[in-house]
Amino acid sequence: MGVGHSSLSSCSVDSLCITAFIAQPKTTSFSNSNRQKPLFPTKKQSPFAVLKIGTLNCARVAGEMEIEKGIAAAGKPIVDRHGIDDGLIQKIVYDALVWSSLHGLLVGDRNDQRSGKLPGVGMVHAPIALLPTSFPESYWKQACELAPIFNELIDRVSLDGKFLQDSLARTKKVDAFTSRLLDIHSKILEMNKKEEIRLGLHRSDYMLDEKTKLLLQIEFNTISSSFAGLGCLVTDLHRTLLNDYGEDLGLDSKRIPGNTATGQFAEALAKAWTEYNNPRAVAMIVVQTEERNMYDQHWLCTLGITYNVRTIRKTLAEIDSEGQLLPDGTFLVGGQAVAVVYFRAGYAPIDYPSESEWRARLLMEQSSAIKCPSISYHLAGTKKIQQELAKPNVLERFLESKEDTAKLRKCFAGLWSLVDSDITKKAIEKPELFVMKPQREGGGNNIYGDDVKETLLRLQKEGSEEDAAYILMQRIFPAVSPTFLIRDGICRKDHAISELGVYSAYLRKMKSLVTSFEMDFTSLKLYPFTLNISHFGCTGESPVCTCRNKESVIMNDQCGYLMRTKVSSSNEGGVAAGFAVLDSIYLT
Repeated sequence: MGVGHSSLSSCSVDSLCITAFIAQPKTTSFSNSNRQKPLFPTKKQSPFAVLKIGTLNCARVAGEMEIEKGIAAAGKPIVDRHGIDDGLIQKIVYDALVWSSLHGLLVGDRNDQRSGKLPGVGMVHAPIALLPTSFPESYWKQACELAPIFNELIDRVSLDGKFLQDSLARTKKVDAFTSRLLDIHSKILEMNKKEEIRLGLHRSDYMLDEKTKLLLQIEFNTISSSFAGLGCLVTDLHRTLLNDYGEDLGLDSKRIPGNTATGQFAEALAKAWTEYNNPRAVAMIVVQTEERNMYDQHWLCTLGITYNVRTIRKTLAEIDSEGQLLPDGTFLVGGQAVAVVYFRAGYAPIDYPSESEWRARLLMEQSSAIKCPSISYHLAGTKKIQQELAKPNVLERFLESKEDTAKLRKCFAGLWSLVDSDITKKAIEKPELFVMKPQREGGGNNIYGDDVKETLLRLQKEGSEEDAAYILMQRIFPAVSPTFLIRDGICRKDHAISELGVYSAYLRKMKSLVTSFEMDFTSLKLYPFTLNISHFGCTGESPVCTCRNKESVIMNDQCGYLMRTKVSSSNEGGVAAGFAVLDSIYLT
């Protein structure tokens, strides 16, 4: 990433340092190859270095909002944020830090070795934007409307084992991690195991392209869709700050949409637990060995308070050591039956340092526990499947509604396989217009700028099949706006771009109906009442009817949002990886 530096006036240890604003161009810098260095310095570096790196249901949100007409056009700030008096900014920053500390808007401090293992040790406020980012209401509604359609699409894709295996076949040859996931998927297919209850807690990420004025999807996350907990808190923080300082800033707290991602995710997990129908079973959260984002995860433990569902946290290694699969499919961990497995780990190769972790993943997939996500849902969220779904006529394979497919296609950015020689040639000629993506989650993995060109030329020269490990994606250029970013108690002025993530929950259960129903119609005359054959699970009009298994959707909802903001010259965007901050949206 491009990194610039500027001299700063010194400030006392207990004061807030607001860095001098240096004008930034309206385009993103692509030239510097140091793109994976976090935006903010660690405490070993100078804390004063200026780093210039580049709902709820929508109807309810609309009813809640009281948006006036004549607000500034999309992408333009409502107020000159960098023109706000520094004294006022310092007051707001102080209040924001106090609020964050009191309300659990926290992450583990990387400088404390115990912060990723013990709660309450080595805590620091989460990286945040001081004020919400402007976002056009029409695009917000569009993103909300897309959520249940994407949920249905991913569910149907997950059921097509042949499509998943065929689409990832070339990738399997060159990507060891994807290959292991596909091997587990193949074993589940060979078992002919059906997931009678399917649960997905998803997040679809978008950017608003400044040139085309289109809301374009970046990716769809089916595993470990993080920051539902902390994202809700940032929304509450910004509403509180605008209630206190809105008149001074010219901002109205009512224009920040409500965010109940935590409650709705907890509700979905609780409903899945209920459907499993074992009141003694637990919900298990699969976590990394060291998890500095544990507080975001702990916010979902309202399961125990609100729904009386006990939760346990286990690493993959612990699951391998303590896990047991009973003949009837019941999954025990430490002697406790597990109803729901919620993955907040297992999405990256680093989570599988040995065969122990892979054994644990397979054991869980073989069980009757509800997996969030199952191995098929996990694969359905890969970059390669995203690219395959963007091909002509592929969406129609999974969705009947022409209206729904049109809505999805409208938000698709350009996506291509590297076997497309024409696109590859264009990417070499103009690498700044493309992003090269491997089959990885978690941020910090993509290839940008001149690195795209160099990588493509290397692959062509080697003539290997390594190109199957990547896809090419159209580069999105969102509007740049002034903002204030806070990390480690230090507030910085900068120019920034933002990414909107919309959470959604999907829960579907297979209903086993009577497969055959036969009765002598004349015998009904012997009964002094009318016999309704639908009582037998039959929907046919004839008393002799053959029915097939049917399914019911228990939950398919949009569940709040996550706004992430990063300085405009940054390529990567992960909060946990150190590239971005948590934010909320201000509807315009």
